[in-house]
Amino acid sequence: MNPVIKAAILLALVGTMGCGKTELAKTDLISSNTPIPPPISSSPSQPVTMNTGNSVDEHVSAAATVIHNVKKDGLRQVALTFDDGPDDKYTSRILDILKKEQVKATFFLIGEHAKQHPQMVKRIVDEGHAVGNHSWDHPNLVQADADKIRSEITSTDDEIKRITGKEPTLFRAPYGAVSSPVLEIASSTGHQLIGWSVDTLDWDGKSVVDILSNVRKEVRPGAIVLQHSAGGKKGNLNNTVEALPQIIAYLKQKGYALVTVPELISADKN
Repeated sequence: MNPVIKAAILLALVGTMGCGKTELAKTDLISSNTPIPPPISSSPSQPVTMNTGNSVDEHVSAAATVIHNVKKDGLRQVALTFDDGPDDKYTSRILDILKKEQVKATFFLIGEHAKQHPQMVKRIVDEGHAVGNHSWDHPNLVQADADKIRSEITSTDDEIKRITGKEPTLFRAPYGAVSSPVLEIASSTGHQLIGWSVDTLDWDGKSVVDILSNVRKEVRPGAIVLQHSAGGKKGNLNNTVEALPQIIAYLKQKGYALVTVPELISADKN
């Protein structure tokens, strides 16, 4: 099939406001030489992921692949992740719940939001959560040139380091959209690319019942769960906050240990 037509069909499947649900364990790629239609929405909380098969340039190292989950016999761990923060409305409420439940999570931060809310970034780190880079202002990096990709990543690194004293080593691409240049540049700047295997679709105004249903249907040992700590449909993530304690209770009931993404990756290597 013509790659342009294929890409357009895959984007259409996402829906006018949908999150791209990842099915692969390691890598989803958009070929760097395939014309890409514009994103359906510019909403910063709308991941778009496409797979065009074996389109990775040979010089892209295996270390640059996108980790969507960790498959290891006997591993009963799940990583909760939160994108698009921090903000001064929902991030604190999520942190309050995580603290009460004694759960550590991973926050993928947008650089300009971190700059606006440095105290919230400090709180995330001080309370033992992991921090990842989610670009400076959430563009579709597949449509960006190399200088733009590098700037989006390094400017966010610099801001997070200015606030916390440490540069993040994890990177989650906006919309989940990844190309060979994104892989190469993120890897060359010292980042492991992180995707997800469970999409709660919380940003889309899903009900608490639907959010929980998505988790129950998709969670597996080694899963990475996608949620949001800012943004949301019409700026509303109340259902995310309401669902979170129930998600935690369900996962604990099923015998899962809730860990950060670095801990999950480390478990795969041990």
